[in-house]
Amino acid sequence: MRMPDRGQQTDRQDVHAPTEDVDRLTWLLQNSESSDQRLVGSRAGRLHRARHLLNVLVYEPRSTAAILAFLCMAVIVLGAFPISWEHGHSTVSEPLPITLPSPSAEPAFATSIAVHTAPSASISSDRNQPYGMLQGAAPDNGPGESHRFSVPSNDLVALQEPIMSRLAEGLLSIGSDEAHAEGSPATTPSSSTMVAAADPSTMPDVSSVSIRGVSDKEIRFGIVAPFSGPAKELGRQMKIGIESAFDVANDVGGVNGRQLKLSSADDGYEPTRTGEAMKQLWDTDQIFGIIGNVGTPTAAVALPFALDHKMLFFGAFTGANLLRQLPPDHYVFNYRANYSEETEAAVRYLMKVRGVQPNEIAVFAQQDSYGDAGYEVVAKAVRALRGGYTEPILRLNYKRNTVDVTDAVAQLRSRKSSIKAVVMVATYRAAANFIVKTRDRYPNMIYTNVSFVGSTALSDELVLQGEKFADGVIVTQVVPAVSGYSRAVLDYKTALAKYFPGETPDYVSFEGYVAAKILVEALRRAGPQLDTEKLIDTLEGIHDLDMGLATLLNFGPSEHQASHKVWGTQLDKSGHFHAIDLE
Repeated sequence: MRMPDRGQQTDRQDVHAPTEDVDRLTWLLQNSESSDQRLVGSRAGRLHRARHLLNVLVYEPRSTAAILAFLCMAVIVLGAFPISWEHGHSTVSEPLPITLPSPSAEPAFATSIAVHTAPSASISSDRNQPYGMLQGAAPDNGPGESHRFSVPSNDLVALQEPIMSRLAEGLLSIGSDEAHAEGSPATTPSSSTMVAAADPSTMPDVSSVSIRGVSDKEIRFGIVAPFSGPAKELGRQMKIGIESAFDVANDVGGVNGRQLKLSSADDGYEPTRTGEAMKQLWDTDQIFGIIGNVGTPTAAVALPFALDHKMLFFGAFTGANLLRQLPPDHYVFNYRANYSEETEAAVRYLMKVRGVQPNEIAVFAQQDSYGDAGYEVVAKAVRALRGGYTEPILRLNYKRNTVDVTDAVAQLRSRKSSIKAVVMVATYRAAANFIVKTRDRYPNMIYTNVSFVGSTALSDELVLQGEKFADGVIVTQVVPAVSGYSRAVLDYKTALAKYFPGETPDYVSFEGYVAAKILVEALRRAGPQLDTEKLIDTLEGIHDLDMGLATLLNFGPSEHQASHKVWGTQLDKSGHFHAIDLE
């Protein structure tokens, strides 16, 4: 059957005659339905009906516009009262996802609407085709075919309700029937009905996507450290150093127009409190990343939290291998040399420079993962320097967050063979107490400490007890001597004096300052469109960065530790540190 001609279609007014449009639509629907009786229930029949319906839409522009307006309303209603078809009956199902454009006060020249069903039929405007054009694959291509139509918005007219209802029912049945033909319910994501606007003004602005901890005005970082308890000076000094570097950047306009802010949370150097402190920074302070966390046992809690939340974990004040996996954890970056490098340098100094034998070395260590890491590295260094040596190294323990060294002192005194050197893996108050309680009995004992001890705090504790306790104590460092005049030291001292007047230069705060300066440089290079992945890519691209430390700093995809340099320092009677050569 052929659709009757439109009276040669020579008169434009006849083309748009409303009465004739309704009559022709009615004829099309009747003949479409009757011609399809023999095809009811078959896939070919359903597609045949779809083609007839789509022809209506193509060749009847004014009716098409009205039909589309109706369909939009129908889909909205279906979103609230969705249906699925089973054996010819409708049942309530899960709400269908609907996406609607934002309303606009200005009338558009043409309204673009996409109605997606299982066959992915869609409609869009084309100003070069004012009466519509059918585009897309032939109907026999099956699911996934696409048909496009243009809809001039100034042609919107209303049609009679019976025609609207039959058209809507026919189009909606296409999706449900095709879904059942493939053996899947009509309410699956692939067959759900959605309405979307094609107007570019409604598309999301990717550049405006919110990044946690980053706004137009600031970038928020966090630090979890001991700000109370016996190790509180470590947290305080680390925070001072980081804030000094941030303040330098903020005073010149920030980084790419954003100010840098540091939020802090106190865990008292107790792992049982670290998780809650990290959660506070994440949930309450909404930080972008972590910088300068203090401690190894606390890092064992903080690190998994950061990794689970895909958060930058930068410049922690610990040299533990926990933060130095091979290959490195994606979100973890370190500035400092690790404990292996520090203790190996100290053991090499004792054996090669001072002539101490392996059986004359003991380790005074905190009874936790920090102390374990230090002890294992000392034993490994001894074996490397003295091949074939298998005797265990004497370990003298004390409990974390205490200054009770009684058991360690008693164990040392009970040792029959002479001990000439003690490698200390401790915090400043416990280390100072051990030195004070053993110095008189072992006046020639050599005491060495790793940088985590807190050099200035250790010096202050020893000087209070008397000159003899400070004299000759060695501390390995991961930054140059703060008494020097290198560019890095001078920049640090200038910033410290300006933003924290009255504070004494300190190795811990100097390390925090250097770590923060590296981060600031990476943020600057990353540019204004900042997110975690972009910052990580930028960090991994930093090579041969010269900050005046007498060593170049490098990161890379397989290298997340910027420096491997270890410096040696030694206290004099007055409590001042002087550089020494560890080689």
